[in-house]
Amino acid sequence: MQESKLKNYLLLHLIVFIWGFTAILGALITIDAIPLVWYRMLLAVIFIAIYFLWKKKSFRVNKKGLLKFLFTGIVIALHWVFFFKAIKVSNVSVALVTMSTGAFFASLIEPIFFRRKINTLEIFLGLLVIGGLYIIFNFESQYKLGIIYALIASFLSALFAVLNGLYIKKYTADVISFYQLFFGVAFITVYLLITNGFSIAFFQIETSDWLYLLILSSICTAYAFIASVEVMKYLSPYTVMLTINLEPIYAIILALIIFGDKEQMSNTFYLGAFIVLFVVLLNGILKNRKTLKDKIQQKLKKKKVI
Repeated sequence: MQESKLKNYLLLHLIVFIWGFTAILGALITIDAIPLVWYRMLLAVIFIAIYFLWKKKSFRVNKKGLLKFLFTGIVIALHWVFFFKAIKVSNVSVALVTMSTGAFFASLIEPIFFRRKINTLEIFLGLLVIGGLYIIFNFESQYKLGIIYALIASFLSALFAVLNGLYIKKYTADVISFYQLFFGVAFITVYLLITNGFSIAFFQIETSDWLYLLILSSICTAYAFIASVEVMKYLSPYTVMLTINLEPIYAIILALIIFGDKEQMSNTFYLGAFIVLFVVLLNGILKNRKTLKDKIQQKLKKKKVI
C-alpha cells in the first residue's frame, strides 16, 4: 500500500513536470499560436480516440452533453491560443506566473455556478495576487502584451475548470476531454476556413516542430490527462493540489536551463512572482484545511446520530 502511494506520488510529480514542459514546447515550436493549437488538439483527439478503441470504451454522449462540450471546447481552444500567444510575445516565466491568477478568477466564477457565497478570504488573496502582478506589470513594461494575453488565458482556464467541475459529476473525464478537444479543433478549423488560414505554408512544418507537436499532443496532453485522473484515485486532493502548484516553478527552472538569458528577469519580477506563487500556494493550503475540517465534522455528526 505504501509503495503504491509513493509510486503514484512520484507519478504525479512527473505529470506536473510534463505540464510545465508544455510551456517550454510552446516556446520551442516556431509556428504561430493558432496553428500550434490546431495541431495540438487534432493530434490529441487522435491519440485519445486510439485509447478509446484500445480500451473498447463507448463514445456515446447525449445531445445535452454535446452542447456543453461544444461550448467548453471553444473556451479551451481560445485559452490555449492566448496562452501560447503570451509565450510567443513575452516568455515562459511571464506567461506561467500570470497564469497563476486562475485561482483568483475561479473564486469569482465558482460561486455563480455552484450557488455559494463569495469567500472574502479568496477575494483578499486575489487582491494580493493582483498586487504581485502590478509589480511585474509596472517594472517589466516590455511584457505588457504577454501579461494581458496570459490573463485572458487564465480567466478562460478558470471558466472551463469550474464547468468541468460540474460535468465530472455526470460524465467520465476521458469522455469530457475527447469531446472538448474535438469541438475545440472543429472551432479553430471553421475560423481558419473563414479567414483563409489554410494554405500550403500552413502544412509545411519543420521536422523539429513535428517532433515537438507529437510530444505536446501525446505526452503533454493525452497521456498527462489520463494519468492525472488515475493518480487521483490513490492520492488525496490536498497532495494533488500542493504538487500542481509546483508547475510554474518547474517550468521557470526548465526555461532558465534551456533558454538562458532570454528567461533571465529582473529582481522586481521575481519579487512579484514570489508574491503570486506564495498566495496561490497559501490559498490551496487554506482551502484544503477547510475541506478536511468539514469532513471531520460530518463524520462526528454521523457518529452522534448512530
